[in-house]
Amino acid sequence: MRHTNVGLLYFNKAKAYSGVTLISPLHGNETYLIGMTGEVLHKWIHPYKPGNYAYLLPTGNLLWAGETPNGPSPGGGKGGLLREYDWDGNIIWEYKDNNQHHDFRRLQNGNTIYIGWEKMPTEAQKRMIGAEAFSEAEGGVTWSDYLCEVNQKGETVWEWHAHSDLKIEDYPLHMMSTRKEFLHCNACHELTDGNLMLSFRKNSMVIVIDKKTKKVLKKWQNDDWGQQHDCQRLKNGNVLIFANGIHVPGGVFSSRVIEFDWDTGDEVWSFSGTPPWSMFSPNISGAQRVQNGNTLICEGLNGRFLEITKTGDVVWEFVNPWFANTDKGPNNSVFRVFRYGLSSPQISKRIKSL
Repeated sequence: MRHTNVGLLYFNKAKAYSGVTLISPLHGNETYLIGMTGEVLHKWIHPYKPGNYAYLLPTGNLLWAGETPNGPSPGGGKGGLLREYDWDGNIIWEYKDNNQHHDFRRLQNGNTIYIGWEKMPTEAQKRMIGAEAFSEAEGGVTWSDYLCEVNQKGETVWEWHAHSDLKIEDYPLHMMSTRKEFLHCNACHELTDGNLMLSFRKNSMVIVIDKKTKKVLKKWQNDDWGQQHDCQRLKNGNVLIFANGIHVPGGVFSSRVIEFDWDTGDEVWSFSGTPPWSMFSPNISGAQRVQNGNTLICEGLNGRFLEITKTGDVVWEFVNPWFANTDKGPNNSVFRVFRYGLSSPQISKRIKSL
């Protein structure tokens, strides 16, 4: 897709949530903090392109993952290097695992958790259900997900392994998925009670696992989500996801942001483009509920960001202007974006006005 306009496309100052937006273009080595009209207020420079994003900690430090040249990459989203930078770009902490992919979070206890890939044992691989036959990765390998929690010293203090901690037969893959991966976990979100919410792309499922027992506490699955990203629990108790809309029943190619009830799984709010196909990202992407109740959407593949009200009015629209030349042409894709208010702990006293 070739954008005819980039940068700020629309801004309703009266209704938008004023603040700064953090952007890490997927094919660049910089993270930008921009104002509401797109002016660059701050940036960090990295040794690699992101794997896949960065976000600000309450201290104002930047937690970032970079795509290292080594390690597996069976389904996109590869990282490998986790780094914490201070505001001036000094490295405060780092940890390397070439198998790390997609998501990583600084936990409430100060440790860091991340998703990684590992080869699925043959016995476990035989128990997989669904997906295209004979579609394994090179050498007949299926890659499975693990979670690893490390402390500030880089010591592993907790692990979880999908192939051994889940009953594989209860997680059939979509018939149009490949067997290169089992589940393809693309989000790991810590809840206030310390338990973990995970998003599985290969079967359009979100689960909650008990951190202590590793048992599954909650499970939601809906093929209409179309292999979602960025699951998170909101302050009102509901769950927010970016429903990518790929391989959905009926073949309607459009994306939605969906809020659903924690107890019932019923949809309570959603947003889609008008017409529906005008917002579509078959991969990556996310959403953030900001403090005034609006929702900031990252239509990742197209590098387009929308802030919308509860009633679906667009109050801010911006297209990532930082393109990189790739083997498939110019690319401005972004995995996730974040909005921070000027009085937030991440920004307070660092940027005083817009």
